[in-house]
Amino acid sequence: MALFAPSISLRISSSTSPQRRRFVQSRHTFTPRAAVAVETPSSSGSDRGGAPKLLLEVKELSAVIAESKQPILKGVNLTVHEGEVHAVMGKNGSGKSTFAKVLVGHPDYEVTGGSITYKGQDLLEMEPEERAVAGLFMSFQTPVAIPGVSNIDFLNMAYNARRRKLGLPELGPIEFYGYVAPKLELVNMKIDFLNRKVNEGFSGGERKRNEILQLAVLGADCAILDEIDSGLDVDALRDVAKAVSGLLTSTNSVLMITHYLRLLEFIKPTYIHIMENGKIVTTGDISIAETLEREGYKAISGI
Repeated sequence: MALFAPSISLRISSSTSPQRRRFVQSRHTFTPRAAVAVETPSSSGSDRGGAPKLLLEVKELSAVIAESKQPILKGVNLTVHEGEVHAVMGKNGSGKSTFAKVLVGHPDYEVTGGSITYKGQDLLEMEPEERAVAGLFMSFQTPVAIPGVSNIDFLNMAYNARRRKLGLPELGPIEFYGYVAPKLELVNMKIDFLNRKVNEGFSGGERKRNEILQLAVLGADCAILDEIDSGLDVDALRDVAKAVSGLLTSTNSVLMITHYLRLLEFIKPTYIHIMENGKIVTTGDISIAETLEREGYKAISGI
């Protein structure tokens, strides 16, 4: 699921290294508050004009598993501008999911070199929760369940955390209900879905839809989608992909991790990157994925 938790506040304790963090749970009290329901604005929407703005820049990024110190990322370079859709493909174990988790500050990994700049800020100096409220969203391969917490409470708290970051008033339960209910249509889910516990008893397709509902509610500037197509039948995939495509604007971006061409036929990528042995070795257009589908990775130069 996304990097927000409804019943806990992600309070971070820094270790001796500023690039490795530890998550500590603390109670979060939900206080209803009246406000006017409005869409979350883009932080850069009023500064458009000319070439697309740089959103995310990764330079020579290296990272190891925090516990074993095993190197995983070995010099990743990537540039993402607003309005772009990037797809990262590669064999199992090439470093794709590790790359995504490092971007959001997962504590299982330690950055050992390189830099990440997000909206002009040093992302490595930001705690995981700070990255989330700054508009960086990640949908995980296997979203976890949160027993005892309803979807609507989870979404309300996450959304208000984002609004506080933007200097906007929080939404109380009634106002938030009016904001979130129409978004269920985007992911083809019924209204009673809001009262169910987060991912508890959900099918694989429902969990993926729930991730995209979170994305729709939070209005993230950069969405990292880690294999959202895994475990989905063709109808569920179409629904999820349609929802993601409907959220794309000229001021946000998507970074997708996938193994399959079928997702890229629904969500059209601006660029496709091939990852191998901890770094991006090839970048191109949709033709790369089409070649992989026909001939496998042996057909791609450098793999």
